[in-house]
Amino acid sequence: MRILFVAIPNNVHSARWINQIAEQGWDLHVFPCYEGVLHPNFRNVTTYYVADAQPNPLVKSRVVWPLPKGGDRLRYIASKFPPQWFSRAAWLARIIRRLKPDLVHTLEFQRAGYLTLEAKAMFEGRFPPWMTSNWGSDIYLFGPLSKHREKIKAILSSCDYYSSECQRDVELAREYGFKGEVWPVMPAAGGFNLEELRQYRQPGPPSARRLIALKGYQTWAGRALAGLRAVELCADLLKSKGYSFAVYLANPDVQLAAERVSVSTGLPLEDLSSGSREDVLRMHGRARASIGLSISDGLSTSALEALVMGSLPIQSNTSCLTELVRDGEGALMVPPEDPSEIAAAIRRAVTDDELVDRAAELNAKMASERLSEAIVKSQVVAMYQKVAASLGLAGRPR
Repeated sequence: MRILFVAIPNNVHSARWINQIAEQGWDLHVFPCYEGVLHPNFRNVTTYYVADAQPNPLVKSRVVWPLPKGGDRLRYIASKFPPQWFSRAAWLARIIRRLKPDLVHTLEFQRAGYLTLEAKAMFEGRFPPWMTSNWGSDIYLFGPLSKHREKIKAILSSCDYYSSECQRDVELAREYGFKGEVWPVMPAAGGFNLEELRQYRQPGPPSARRLIALKGYQTWAGRALAGLRAVELCADLLKSKGYSFAVYLANPDVQLAAERVSVSTGLPLEDLSSGSREDVLRMHGRARASIGLSISDGLSTSALEALVMGSLPIQSNTSCLTELVRDGEGALMVPPEDPSEIAAAIRRAVTDDELVDRAAELNAKMASERLSEAIVKSQVVAMYQKVAASLGLAGRPR
C-alpha cells in the first residue's frame, strides 16, 4: 500500500504516528503542509521539499531545488506566477496525480487538512481515498467559528475515514457531516513504552515528591499564566512543605512571569523551556502534580505523559481526559482561566497523599491497558490493514 501523509513537518506527533507503521513494508510518503525542517524522528519515508536543509539518512528526499543555495530565489520566482501554478496546494495536487497513492492521510485539520482540501479542489479526475486525523482542538474549538466552519464541514463531507483522540470529537464530526468510517479512538501521538519509562521515575510513592510542574504554553489556546497565578496563590503551602515548581515548554513571556513568581514568593524554579522530551518525562517522573491548561484540547499528550510517569494531572476541563480517567480519582479537572479553582486543586494535590498515590495506581493500570506502545501500535497497524483490504490491496506489493 502506498500512503501519502500530509503533515506538520517539525512535529514529533507526526513522526511518532507514522513511525508506528514504518516497518510494515508499505510505501510511505510525507508532504509537509508548509516549508520547514522535518523532525529528526521520521524514518522510512519519502518527503518533498523546495530545499533540503537537513538531510536525514533515514528519509528519502525528493527536492525541487537540490542545490544548497537558490531555494529562496526559486520561491520568489514562483510567487510571480498565478497561484494555481505554483501554490503549495497545486504542488500537492501534482504529487498526488504523479504518485497515485492508495490513501491520502492528513494529520491535523487547520494546516494539513485545509491544504489537502484546496488541492482536492484543483485535482483533475478521481481523488484517492482520504483519511483525516483530528488533533486536539481541530473541530471542538474551530468548528463553531465562522472562518473555519465551512472548511471543516467540507473536509468531513469529503473524506472517507476519520481518526480522533476523543469520542466527543467523533460525535462532532458526525454533526459536521462525516458519513464515512470512523477509526477507534486512540492517542494522536501513539502509545508509550511503559517499561522504558519506569527508569525515569523517582523511586518511592508519588506522594513523596516535592515538585509541581506547569506546561508553559500561553498561546491562542494555552493558559499558563493562569497556572502561574494559581501557584502564587498556593506559595505559602508549597513553601512550608519544601516544594519547588517547574515550567516547561514556555515562551519568553511565560519564562519571565515564572521567574517573577519565583522571586516574589521565594519558591525555587526549574526552567525546562528548552528541554528535550526525555527531560520533560523525567520532570513528570519527579512531579507530584502536573498542570496543563488550555481553553480547548483533545486527549492532551502532556497530561498522558504526566499520568504514565505517576504525576497527578491537574488538567483543564476543556480536554477529553475524562474519557480515560475519572475527575477526582485519576486527575483533577479545572476551569482553564480560573486561578482560584486551579489553586484549590493544587492545594488538594499537595495535602492529600492518598489521592495522589491511588491516582498513580489507577492510571498505571489504565495506561497498561490502553496506552502502551504495543497495544496502540497494533491497533493502528490493524486499521491500515483494514483500509488496505477494503481497497482490495491486501497482499498486493506496491
